[in-house]
Amino acid sequence: MKYRGFGMRKFFTCVVLSAVAASAAAQTDRPERIGDQPNFNGIWQVLNTANWNLEAHSAEGLDEFWQLGSLAAIPPGRSVVVGGTIPYLPEAAAQREEFRADWPDSDPETFCYLPGIPRATYMPFPFQIVQDGENDILFIYEYASANRLVAMNEYIEPPVDTWMGQSNGSWDGDTLVIETKGLNGRAHLDRSGNHLSPAAIVTERMTLITPDHIDYEVTIADVRTFSEPWTMRMPLYRRIEPYAQLLEFKCVPFVEEKLYKDLELPQE
Repeated sequence: MKYRGFGMRKFFTCVVLSAVAASAAAQTDRPERIGDQPNFNGIWQVLNTANWNLEAHSAEGLDEFWQLGSLAAIPPGRSVVVGGTIPYLPEAAAQREEFRADWPDSDPETFCYLPGIPRATYMPFPFQIVQDGENDILFIYEYASANRLVAMNEYIEPPVDTWMGQSNGSWDGDTLVIETKGLNGRAHLDRSGNHLSPAAIVTERMTLITPDHIDYEVTIADVRTFSEPWTMRMPLYRRIEPYAQLLEFKCVPFVEEKLYKDLELPQE
């Protein structure tokens, strides 16, 4: 009986210690807050191949760049589109095929144009969120030194169409909701020719699920391009290394020869 009593006491002690450890872990994993709102401050990055193709795709070589061997191969990836495929209207689907056939010249990324929303989020570069209580929220992107200010205190109509559009934010509980309009329709959604028009309304929903993970969801409504609104979803990961920072990727100098080579004066 003494042995059984000791075993039961040991069992209950382990249960209590496990509960305490779980409670401590839960407190550690609880996202920080700035006032009444979750704290999104930090440097974030995706870990997927959405910038190559939002839909599922297999690994593929690029015949035009055969000299680079596997360096120029497209990595495989799963679809980040809810339901798997993007619901294109027939004419817009045909336009996508034309963009694919003309890649890379058809892709604005090739020429260092601003990436637009939402592509700026899932390019293979980190970005930083700067948040200060109830004020506007700033997004800073390493690619091409792009940035956007999300208006939180007043709704701003886009004065003109631009690459990055006009973003207005609000809170749905602990979820940051950002609506972007006024896009010029020239930015692509990935390197596979997926695209939208100036009529697009992009709604992003960002929810901190741990201090180091954001559930990122984007719904795109565009009556000129898609038969119905559709959604993509992916996690964003915090860069936690102590030296994490945004570096400069000012890509304009890398494309000047491609853009202006035909304007060079002949060498004597």
